[in-house]
Amino acid sequence: MEQRRGDGRKQQTKWIVYVMVLLWSKASGQVRYSVSEEIDEGTAVGNIAKDLGLDKTTLKDRGYRIVYGIAQPPFGVNQDDGVLYVNRKIDREEECDRSTVCLIDLKVVLENPLEVHYVTVEIMDVNDHAPSFPEKEKTIEISESALPGTRFQLQAARDSDSGSLSVQQYKLSHNKHFRLEVKDRGENRKTPSLILQKPLDRELVKSHVLLLTAMDGGKPPRSGNMTINVDVFDVNDNPPVFSQESYTVRLKENSPLGTTVIQVNATDLDDGSNGEVVYSFGNDVDAQVRAHFDLNSVTGVITVAGPIDFEECSRYEIDIQASDKAMATLATEKSVVIHIDDVNDNAPEIEVTSFSQALPEDSKPGTTVALISVKDLDSGENGKVICYISEDIPFMLTPSLQNNLYSLVTKLVLDREQMSQYSVTIVGKDSGAASLTSDKTITITLSDVNDNSPVFSQNPYTFYITENNNPGASVLSVAASDEDEGSNALISYHIIRDKNRGQILTSFLNINSENGEILALKSFDFETLKTFQFQVVATDCGTPSLSSNVTVNVFILDQNDNAPVILYPVSSNGSAEGVEEIPRNVNAGHLVTKVRAYDADIGYNGWLLFSLQEVTDHSLFGLDRYTGQIRTLRSFTETDEAEHKLVILVKDNGNVSLSATATVIVRLVEPKEAFAASDVQSSAKDDEENNVTLYLMITLGSVSLLFVISIIVLIAMQCSKSTTDYTSKYLQETNYDGTLCHSIQYRSGDKRYMLVGPRMSIGSTIVPGSNANTLVLPDRRQTCGEVRLISKIL
Repeated sequence: MEQRRGDGRKQQTKWIVYVMVLLWSKASGQVRYSVSEEIDEGTAVGNIAKDLGLDKTTLKDRGYRIVYGIAQPPFGVNQDDGVLYVNRKIDREEECDRSTVCLIDLKVVLENPLEVHYVTVEIMDVNDHAPSFPEKEKTIEISESALPGTRFQLQAARDSDSGSLSVQQYKLSHNKHFRLEVKDRGENRKTPSLILQKPLDRELVKSHVLLLTAMDGGKPPRSGNMTINVDVFDVNDNPPVFSQESYTVRLKENSPLGTTVIQVNATDLDDGSNGEVVYSFGNDVDAQVRAHFDLNSVTGVITVAGPIDFEECSRYEIDIQASDKAMATLATEKSVVIHIDDVNDNAPEIEVTSFSQALPEDSKPGTTVALISVKDLDSGENGKVICYISEDIPFMLTPSLQNNLYSLVTKLVLDREQMSQYSVTIVGKDSGAASLTSDKTITITLSDVNDNSPVFSQNPYTFYITENNNPGASVLSVAASDEDEGSNALISYHIIRDKNRGQILTSFLNINSENGEILALKSFDFETLKTFQFQVVATDCGTPSLSSNVTVNVFILDQNDNAPVILYPVSSNGSAEGVEEIPRNVNAGHLVTKVRAYDADIGYNGWLLFSLQEVTDHSLFGLDRYTGQIRTLRSFTETDEAEHKLVILVKDNGNVSLSATATVIVRLVEPKEAFAASDVQSSAKDDEENNVTLYLMITLGSVSLLFVISIIVLIAMQCSKSTTDYTSKYLQETNYDGTLCHSIQYRSGDKRYMLVGPRMSIGSTIVPGSNANTLVLPDRRQTCGEVRLISKIL
């Protein structure tokens, strides 16, 4: 900047000062001067004292001075003559930046009396700055495909001077591709733009160098330059070009791998990746040629990649494609002809012309698996080939009508479950003196056919379920497996619903179709249903699907859920109360009466025991704990009371026993009254007992009939199956004395399960896990139709 200022001063008269004194109002004490920037220090601007009419002799005494903030004032005053002079060099651009008018306001102060005069100095601009660009050199990349008229805006030059001394015009060096356009934005702002007026071609000219000049309005004008480098961005508009019109070469048979055959060369005039050439085989080059030759994609060298056999092919014509690496690739093709020179060394060649890798396992013997072609390019005996299979497998080769063509066929029935895959090695041997052989191994995989039905782990199934199970809970499960694979081995389960029987037994069962778990939708009651049977079907997902069914036998095990029921005595209102009259003169052991009771449960749960809960005199009466008979223990005396109350407790033998009570009133009468009463009551009592006996017989008959029907159905079903024998036997208790009880025996295989009543057979054992009410008896089976019923005696 100092140099530019020096240059400005050389062009002007050093001591010429343009002073314009404007006396606006002498009364107001305001004076205005004009002075150019960059003048030397000490240069007089004007005489303030003279212009304001001040007495020069009093200036020093009155403290004549300039007040200008805290910075060093650009101007000073001489107290001797009142002249305003330049105190330091003034740069208009620093003082006022780019303002159109640059004014500096000063205060001139005098004291005694105090006077303040305002002085304004206008700093006049001089052309001391040349235009300059932000960058001395700028690079622009323009695609060679850019259209004429494309605009490229440039950065404007800057000139610190103002007004007409700022940038006024731009000039562009001469060229035939670009022109300059300047847009005037006002306020001394002019923006240049580069306009493309002729298409570019990078292959002709890669770059253009332009010189942009900015000039101001000074006289003479100052200028600044910026170099514009236009790099033409390449567009892929040139395909690769081969160096020759055709390529021909000769190659010996059996040349070693890696032998160089020929090198092709192509060039591309484009730049960068657009000009990088890569080589590849043409689309029409088959896999066989690719197996024999390799092409270096960078150098274009063709080398031997596989065995070269004259008998296989004596001439190769290979299309070589040269392409660039542009996004939109351009390519050129040339043919390379390779002539093979023959050498005699050929072994038989085995080729699988047709092959099905997945062979269904149900293929019949004689099914064609593959077609095998054999060839030996030699001639005569050396070209005659015999094929055979070396292993002992269920496949064989059969010659066809055409020479050297064989069919690989099945010779036995296949089974994937026994062998799912075979490796077949086919050997070819020629008939030459020094015979040559070759072999080829193919793998045959047998595909699954749905030829195996699901097989249940047991057949039939037998389950024992305790009654009063939770509804909706799993009570049992079945499982089946399938030797097939895939969807053929996926198994679903369902229960056969017997429509003829109205789904009575299966309506309350539900099976999980995926895992075979069976849920009971309601609770079982042993007293209602003791055993039932249903069938489950397992079906695979093959096409067509195969299925198998299994019989499921379910036996309900009893729980102690029924309390004893008093059958006698029973009063007219239904309560368990009765009155017995006996002569006073009866002897000890006299049968007073018998308490009869019934329990719907079986085994220990239905085994009833009697005990005296309450009695007037323990010395008079005794109770048989098994039969319920009440007998006198001694003869009555005159002091014994005439009426006695006996409360009998009847309870079963379940784990949690249930009980009932009966009340018997025993009245002692004189012998004559007893005989008379007995005649009157005997008929009524006989009728009553007959009625009770009739009702009891009907009840027992109905229950027994249900038992017999269930057991007969079970026996008939099991007799039809040879695998397992299920027999229900009901054993009669020989010494039964009137109390109702049950004893049921189940048979499965070589064991019998027995739910016992009051008396058990000697040698019986309790089955573990049966809640102490199931016994295992020695097997005394005779026939599957053997049935023994329980006698139920009052």
